[in-house]
Amino acid sequence: MSEELQMLIEKARKVEMSPSEVREQRRSFVYGNTHIENERITREMVAEIDQKLEAEQKN
Repeated sequence: MSEELQMLIEKARKVEMSPSEVREQRRSFVYGNTHIENERITREMVAEIDQKLEAEQKN
């Protein structure tokens, strides 16, 4: 592994994401993986379901 790559990896390990950044990354991951299997799934569908799950967790 190059020294530059190693330095970037170390820097990335120290990044702390905000709750909204975590949510957006989760939605992007879910969309990317589910859309491969079913092209009818949209980003809007993923966001809607994520909002519902978050609301249920708060109750």
